[in-house]
Amino acid sequence: MSELLDEPDSNNAVYKTLLESTKAIPWKIDWASMKFSYIGPQIEPLLGWSQDSWGTAEDWATRMHPEDREYVVNFCISQSKAGVDHEADYRALTKNNGYVWIRDVVHVVRNEHGEVDSLIGFMFDISERKKTEDKLINLQKELEALSFKDGLTGIANRRMFDFRLDTEWASARRSNQPLSLIVLDIDFFKQYNDRYGHVHGDKCLISIGQTLNLAAARPKDIAARLGGEEFVLLLPETDENAALKVAKRCQRLIEKLKIPHEASSISQSLTASIGVGTIIPTTEMEPENFIQAVDKLLYAAKQKGRNRIESARL
Repeated sequence: MSELLDEPDSNNAVYKTLLESTKAIPWKIDWASMKFSYIGPQIEPLLGWSQDSWGTAEDWATRMHPEDREYVVNFCISQSKAGVDHEADYRALTKNNGYVWIRDVVHVVRNEHGEVDSLIGFMFDISERKKTEDKLINLQKELEALSFKDGLTGIANRRMFDFRLDTEWASARRSNQPLSLIVLDIDFFKQYNDRYGHVHGDKCLISIGQTLNLAAARPKDIAARLGGEEFVLLLPETDENAALKVAKRCQRLIEKLKIPHEASSISQSLTASIGVGTIIPTTEMEPENFIQAVDKLLYAAKQKGRNRIESARL
């Protein structure tokens, strides 16, 4: 124990009692031999490995989770060689094949010549802290996911659409690939709400949103609700013919829903007007111009009688 604390023998018992009554696990390694000159008895109830089994730094390394081992060992060696005190978090393996999250706080001791003499440290069990951190990380991910979802329909919202449009626009410009956009508006939706009420109106929007989500079949496709009764589908690497097919699929899927709309002047069931645009982005154009151009196609579909598709290569 005197090796660890370098205290007079008369104080050894006091310091030993203090060290071994804490939850932190004290240890000391001789730098030249890389052997443990001391490790606290608290190590056994925590990890299952007996106090006497910790002979060298190799025992420390091999009792570390394989995914953490290389980085932590290399980090600790480099910091110790440089004479820098440091900390490392890692999963220490237990004798029964489990693991415990450990934070190792290391102090580098130098001799009178300024050379590294030994390492003294404390191991702390931070498993509960890690569980809390993981919960917070998962919660953050859930909140981020929610921030990109439309609260009513559950599909992507305007924020997600804008983010994906910027991303896919840049990608299409680099690869000289076509990018297609479908803008869809439910026909006479105000009249639908007036006739059936807002509760049914919300159910209608949910049904349309989920239906369009099915139409966005490929992994990179995205269906989003821009607001109100307006929806979009963003189709990367899709030419005008393929985009038109997707738009017709949307039209058919909406027809199959057979949502009654007695207040419509064009059909007894719910319908939609659709604008479809395809472009190969250039440096001269901005995504906002693309949206505006497809919006004009949607407007043309409404002007020409609704329940129809207007498409163009832009």
